[in-house]
Amino acid sequence: MTATQSMEEMIRQAMVLDQSSLAGWLLILPILICFLFGAGLLMLRRQMSWHPPVAVSGLVLLLLADLALFVEVYRNGTISMAMGGWRPPFGIVFVADMTSVLFLSVAGFVGLACGIYAIASIDEEERRYGFYPFLFILMAGVSGSFLTGDIFNLYVWFEVMLIGSFGLLILGSEREQLDGATKYCFLNLIGATVFLLTIGYLYGIFGSLNMADIAVKAAAFEGNGTLLTVGALFLVSFSMKAAAFPLNFWLPASYHTPRFVVSALFAGLLTKVGIYALMRVQLMLFPPERVGLGILIAWMAGLTMMAGALGALAQSDLRRMLNYVVIAGIGTILAGMSIPPFLESTSAIVTTGAAGVLREGSQQGNGPMLITLATGLAGSIYYAIHSIVVMTALYLAAGVAAFRNGSSSLHEMGGLWRRNPVFSAMFLVLFLAVAGLPPFSGFWPKMLLVRASLAAELPWLAAAILVSGLLLTIACMRAFALAFWRPLPALAAAQDVGEARQIAEETFRAPPPGTPLALVPLVALCVFVVVAGIWPEWLAEFTFQAAIDLLQPSGYLSSVLGEVAP
Repeated sequence: MTATQSMEEMIRQAMVLDQSSLAGWLLILPILICFLFGAGLLMLRRQMSWHPPVAVSGLVLLLLADLALFVEVYRNGTISMAMGGWRPPFGIVFVADMTSVLFLSVAGFVGLACGIYAIASIDEEERRYGFYPFLFILMAGVSGSFLTGDIFNLYVWFEVMLIGSFGLLILGSEREQLDGATKYCFLNLIGATVFLLTIGYLYGIFGSLNMADIAVKAAAFEGNGTLLTVGALFLVSFSMKAAAFPLNFWLPASYHTPRFVVSALFAGLLTKVGIYALMRVQLMLFPPERVGLGILIAWMAGLTMMAGALGALAQSDLRRMLNYVVIAGIGTILAGMSIPPFLESTSAIVTTGAAGVLREGSQQGNGPMLITLATGLAGSIYYAIHSIVVMTALYLAAGVAAFRNGSSSLHEMGGLWRRNPVFSAMFLVLFLAVAGLPPFSGFWPKMLLVRASLAAELPWLAAAILVSGLLLTIACMRAFALAFWRPLPALAAAQDVGEARQIAEETFRAPPPGTPLALVPLVALCVFVVVAGIWPEWLAEFTFQAAIDLLQPSGYLSSVLGEVAP
């Protein structure tokens, strides 16, 4: 073989010489849309009136791109694209499987909802400070985190996401916002440092940062304590991002400080990116080590649920209460990730609507063990999707309620049911959904998680799920009774008719221009919550398929590496 032939052979081995398919370009379209519209809005900084329509148009295109990618993966399976033509594991690769596109599509949905809501809630001065460009930077980071197939690139997208979140957090430059931003930045700095050090350790072990390549090579390290250390470090880093106990204290100290629409974005998306990263790393890269850490994750889940529920019960401010509800939801998601492998009868776990997916999983040679794991993990993914939507909706609805009462303090709110019965009914639906009560979207994943916990002989974890749900129900009904059902306290305490009229004029002021538009995304989010509760089969099918894709990543490995690895 001549030197020229040898060089050509090396190039063929290292480079992807074929043209990328249209499906491959769909992979980078969401990120491309975010950066193009973010940069375009910066160039339109002197035309503030253009920002809302241009931004909403971009968010609509983003959602359409996300849904197109979802349909492609649902029909044809996992797809990947090598950046720069470098064949994995030499270059960066983007990958979309059912788990990533499910999270991606819901993120695009709530991003559009927040963009529309911001038309009514973000004034021109805050737009001038860069609300919409920061929103697109945040969405780029979220989209990149869900689609990357390289673990260092995951760190990069985390940082892109943090740039957008920092800008949104201090929008308005109020003292309380700067205080919350300081705590948020400090804790994220620690988490990012741990993440980066762990990546360096991982590269020293495998000589690669491609997730598929690591998943294949990690099989040779089974039983080696080194990977257990790596798994524990990733658990610490991602748990801090997701606000899991005992690293959850930063969230209540910062999420109540920005604008309500910003809190909605953070509660819906940022913590769930940490959860997604934890699922991807622990379940696909280091499944034996995840088993070793399972009991630790289970205790974290139980304590996170209880800390969130008790914290919500103790609050006297609506938005601070929602901060703890977010934490309780993170614990519920972690519960499904902690279910250890065991053998169990499949008939006790098959659920309506997901039976076809379960039977398909049981035919893949792993039997009941795969089914049981898929049940717990599918419950976690289902609850994560539910939590993204319902927490976004709750923060947006809390913003409307606080505006209409002039305060978010439960001591000062009241009378909303009499004044706004339709809006109050939507808020009640969201409260019931977040508490996990039927017939809304939070009920079905909790049922799956309780079943899986009992089948795994973890009755205390099932009890923690139920007790935290009971405490959240009490906290939500207390907040609803104070903020919506009872009369407005200031009006009830008025000493004469003249004082009562003055209080009414100040409190029941006319809504600002565009406020009816703020209710449009709320209605859309509430419809999702109701439909996913009354008709859960469609979402159950997607989440079970996503769970099986994570537990049996042969399609992911084949798409990236070109061969089915053992």
